[in-house]
Amino acid sequence: MKVNQVSYRPASRAFYSVAGRLLFVEILDLRLRNLIEVLFSGWQLTPVSFPDRSPDIRINFACAKLPEPSRYVSKFEIAEGGRCYTEGADFYLALRHSLVHLVGGTKVTVNVWLAELPGESDPLLATIASFAICAALRRFGLFDLHSAGVVNPKSGKGVLIVGSSGSGKSTLALQLTRAQWPYLSDDLMLLSLAGGEVHARGFRKFFAVSTQEYSRFKTCFEPDVAFGSPHLAHASPGLLLFTRLNGDEKTRLSKLTQAETMMRLIKACPWATYDTAIASANLEALSALARQATGFNLSAGRDLLVRGRAAELLSQCGS
Repeated sequence: MKVNQVSYRPASRAFYSVAGRLLFVEILDLRLRNLIEVLFSGWQLTPVSFPDRSPDIRINFACAKLPEPSRYVSKFEIAEGGRCYTEGADFYLALRHSLVHLVGGTKVTVNVWLAELPGESDPLLATIASFAICAALRRFGLFDLHSAGVVNPKSGKGVLIVGSSGSGKSTLALQLTRAQWPYLSDDLMLLSLAGGEVHARGFRKFFAVSTQEYSRFKTCFEPDVAFGSPHLAHASPGLLLFTRLNGDEKTRLSKLTQAETMMRLIKACPWATYDTAIASANLEALSALARQATGFNLSAGRDLLVRGRAAELLSQCGS
């Protein structure tokens, strides 16, 4: 794969801390810098003014002509029309007019190119930036899961609500935070395995909830500000809910076996098999999570919108 060299001075260089790892982020375009700074302010990335060590991860952002993938690399399709390429230890993601390249080697470096500057309402930048960071964090045993996360205030155990966009996971998490359940995130979790126990931490600070059915616009807010529900950095999951909308009035729950829970986790974590360099460690973490937490299918009905119903329903799961 050919790499285009960009010779002008960076518009921004900054350090961030996430989950104990130090990121160095370099941005080569002033307009892109402004968009990324706003984006990062809503994520669990803590700015570090004076780092006391060298960074674990380096991420470079540029608006430039995209490199052209070689004809000889392995490739496969992913969701949203994206394509992944592998070339030895290198790993690429092409999505619309952008390309992410994780450079293989002892130091973790991720290069991100955009052929054109995305609009403020275009989700492309958030998608590729989160992919770049999560792909790098996977090299350090932090595995991403498309899930909301809250914490049972009685047991202190985490509840992960797993599902694709439009499955009702954010709505369920919203109802629980309104009931003063502490929250982790409404969209993306980072899983880590230490001492045989899985911990989950949120990646995004705010909730983004659709105000109208089929609307592409979402209302963004932080539950600790809106409802006074506490925000927690991490929790040990004790319950996994795999959600989908049923279109009915009543919500239905059905308990899953450990094997069924594991299969649903693998389906929800495609990088556990796509990203072959870390697949074994990722699958080990998912297997530990399936043993640690009880899984349920949650077929979400309109009754979840009734205040207090979500907390009442979860009491049936022994969470």
